[in-house]
Amino acid sequence: MASMPHEINGETRDTLTGLADQAQARGTITRWQRDWPDKTISCPMHAMLITLGRIDTLNVAFGESAGDGALVEVAQRIKHFASDELESSSAWIAARMGGGSFLLIARQECSRERWQWLAEALADAIAMPIANPEGGASLRLWPRLALMRVTDNDNADSVLDRLSEVAARMRDSNRRRIDWSAGAVARSGRSNQQLEADLLAAIDRDEIEILFQPQFALDDDTLIGAEALARWEHPLIGRIGAGTLFQIAERADHVAHLSRHIAKRALEQALEWPDHLRLSLNITPVDLAADNFAIDFARMAERVGFSLGRITLEIIEQVLLADLDRVSRVLDQLKLFGIRIALDDFGAGFCNFRYLKVLPIDCLKLDRTMLDGVLDDERDLAVFRAILAMAEALDLKVLVEGVENADQRDLARKEGCQSYQGFLRAEPMSAPDFLKLAGS
Repeated sequence: MASMPHEINGETRDTLTGLADQAQARGTITRWQRDWPDKTISCPMHAMLITLGRIDTLNVAFGESAGDGALVEVAQRIKHFASDELESSSAWIAARMGGGSFLLIARQECSRERWQWLAEALADAIAMPIANPEGGASLRLWPRLALMRVTDNDNADSVLDRLSEVAARMRDSNRRRIDWSAGAVARSGRSNQQLEADLLAAIDRDEIEILFQPQFALDDDTLIGAEALARWEHPLIGRIGAGTLFQIAERADHVAHLSRHIAKRALEQALEWPDHLRLSLNITPVDLAADNFAIDFARMAERVGFSLGRITLEIIEQVLLADLDRVSRVLDQLKLFGIRIALDDFGAGFCNFRYLKVLPIDCLKLDRTMLDGVLDDERDLAVFRAILAMAEALDLKVLVEGVENADQRDLARKEGCQSYQGFLRAEPMSAPDFLKLAGS
């Protein structure tokens, strides 16, 4: 698992995971504190150190390549979680500190209760099964998270020292999976059971907000549609993104209820769109486990009045882990209705290329991490081009996620991608704002 940092645009990265390395993390803490404009108050920062149990056992049992792959997958989950759950106005950095240790630091105003809740949600996300590249049983890692609020008396060294002390204490006691450097664990004010009840009430009161991430054609930069995303503004915890929403729903055994609610509300709001715009919806393992999902979904869309031929359903690799044959049958049924299928987050972690051969997939959505380094690193660009060549050979369209600057967009266009989404053109927006964009 040895890896050395490499430098891109003056920033050093861990070569295995693509995250920042320890030196960049230290430098970022120092720079944030130094450049904070309001000297009358301290720079608001919260940090968490994530350490993985069982990584050494995994290396012995499955080999170092499996261990390295698992670390790459954990890195992607941390990045995706931070992108989804941290406020869009805040700055954050995710770094690999070495071995199975990762650091996440956010520069934002955040209550102790919310930072604790974020840690609990991230721990759940990391503990989800990871595909085994060698086949066989999926892999699991068990994280412990050390938390702290950075004070005026802290610098980069003391931040890492304090977090490391907490991590060592948890490892020796073998009890808590989350603890604070200041001592007692914060109380979120909501037990898991109460949070699950809050979610069901929020669905019934239509408090789950549907946002739309615009998607654009690369050849002429015109709007072609949007991906529907869910957000929940909890009155005590604050904003909860779609990934964590479904974790809560899974504990309450209401994933299908939540998924159907989001799909129905998105379809209803998209009725006002111009006819040429497509709607992309995410579907879950629970959805595809139901033999009648395709028919039920088609009937719902028809009752709403939204054309099935304008719908793309997005699946992620975790959907495919349980029963590939069943998933294939359900997707075949959906295709009969004219619905398109996209494989989401392609390139994040492991991907079994057999999926591309046996499933009726129309489009690959390249994970935002696939753009990291492509402008500066020949190896990253070579991987990017290899994936595009494979997609072309299989007659698959390619949409690139996470496009943040014109250079990335221009490269994706030059290399043959068809469409993109990202903050370069638009952040996720409300239904009325998207309608304005569509009419502009």
